[in-house]
Amino acid sequence: MKPLMNLNDAAFDDIEANGLYTSRRASIGRHIGAKKLGYNLTEVPPGKVQCPFHNHHGEEEMFLIIEGEGELRFGPARYRIRRHDVIACPPGGREVAHQIINTGTTTLRYLALSTLSEVDVCEYPDSDKVMLATGQGEGGLHKMFRAEETVGYYDRETGGE
Repeated sequence: MKPLMNLNDAAFDDIEANGLYTSRRASIGRHIGAKKLGYNLTEVPPGKVQCPFHNHHGEEEMFLIIEGEGELRFGPARYRIRRHDVIACPPGGREVAHQIINTGTTTLRYLALSTLSEVDVCEYPDSDKVMLATGQGEGGLHKMFRAEETVGYYDRETGGE
């Protein structure tokens, strides 16, 4: 395995076509031997977004805009983004929730980099969902649920008073 890849050679292996959430991503990190960081090349068509507005409690993300323009939702703010912008999305609460939207007329391309946490909790403020993920790949736990479905600590436990 070579420790490098030219972005022109990246194969798009994660295609999302779900209405507003339409994009394609090319995995890079695992193909060049990365262990603690995830890398991918993402392309988002005009008027689309890659994923819902979210924040991570475990993972940190960074995005480098390669081509195109758009808008970054970040907490309660919105920022215009364009070629060569570098975006930091640290772990934390809803104040660092983020989403990249292609508001331009051409494909938005960016390099995404993230830490690979063994455990991550992700919130989705627009839909009030929570995701819990452990492990990287097969055998891990991956659950998505509505935040309002919180139960008590002893719910369904036997033997308590």
